[in-house]
Amino acid sequence: MSCPVCGKPADPRYRPFCSRRCADVDLAHWLTGSYALPGPAVQDAPDPARPPDED
Repeated sequence: MSCPVCGKPADPRYRPFCSRRCADVDLAHWLTGSYALPGPAVQDAPDPARPPDED
């Protein structure tokens, strides 16, 4: 198996990655929203801390 980030052979300690660095790079992609799971669009929910607009 090769590392999904850089393509080097995977290290059993960091499987499926080759190193801690590649594991951290992958995690950063998830945390920043670079990776996303497909699904229906989500409408913006109102912010509960913001008072409602007055008409």
